[in-house]
Amino acid sequence: MSSKLSFISLVASLLAGIPVARSSEAYPSLPTWKCTTSGGCLQQNTSVVLDQDSKYTQGAAGSRTTADYTAMGVSTSGDALTMYHYVTTNGTLNAASPRVYLLGADSKYVLMDLLNQELSVDVDYSTLPCGENGAFYLSEMAADGGGGAGAAAGTGYCDAQCPQGACCNEMDVLEANSEATAMTPHPCDGDSCDSGGCGYNPYASGQHSFWGPGLTVDTSQPFTVTTQFTASGGTLTQITRSYTQNGRQIVGGGTISTCGTDSSSTGLTGIGNALGRGMVLAMSIWNDATQEMAWLDAGTNGPCASGAGTPSNIESQHPDTHVVFSNIRWGDIGSTATG
Repeated sequence: MSSKLSFISLVASLLAGIPVARSSEAYPSLPTWKCTTSGGCLQQNTSVVLDQDSKYTQGAAGSRTTADYTAMGVSTSGDALTMYHYVTTNGTLNAASPRVYLLGADSKYVLMDLLNQELSVDVDYSTLPCGENGAFYLSEMAADGGGGAGAAAGTGYCDAQCPQGACCNEMDVLEANSEATAMTPHPCDGDSCDSGGCGYNPYASGQHSFWGPGLTVDTSQPFTVTTQFTASGGTLTQITRSYTQNGRQIVGGGTISTCGTDSSSTGLTGIGNALGRGMVLAMSIWNDATQEMAWLDAGTNGPCASGAGTPSNIESQHPDTHVVFSNIRWGDIGSTATG
């Protein structure tokens, strides 16, 4: 997520001076499931909360309103979350680019303990063109949002790009559009983070026919993504990806078994320890004015042509671009496939 910092800094500068939202909003319900091999999957009473910097929309007369999820491109239906990058307000197309976090019934972020566990999600990337990123990832945020207004106000964001100095472990489970994808651990040792990470991108590994419309993983249709965080003796040993589409399991999605120098806070061991402490699920849709998402989908990383991923090109040619995440399940390895 190499350009996330520049995007977040831009949002922060535009919203400087806006007070933090309080927790009086109605959060869109998003049921999820926690699973075990012995007991099956138990539905969780979860919802989503907008990041505090996404809560404010500009009114027609310059007034500000809070927690307008629809105006920020966010809606839920059953267990499905839909996020639009662009939203039309009063006849004008605006960039919403929302980011949300999974919130528990206790008004705290859900901490997913995923060491020696797996995480599955159904996704629909069919409308995401070159240059877009529908991100499904984990951040070692504080469950209470770091105090103050708290998680219920969408506070406390951090990642390995250290936005505004807020550094923390980040596991990019799924960064993708219809043309390319990557999964990338970003371990941190205090404020020293592996911002580039040690990711796996099928296209970059030579699998040019694996991901895309009409390919092995056919991104013109929905499919299930399962990520396993296998541990031995309490230490993360590998991260493995598989897919299921139309009843067919697709292996070969990639395995990460090394990530730099291992220690309690670095390398694969470090990100495994963060997974064991519990990480917060974040979901977002964004594009990249600085690098046009080339680090994800162009050159050696994907089939997208230079210039195809500019925000202006996306806005003019793909104003309805959106991502759908649904049927989120996590738990014992082998337990989420039938959730």
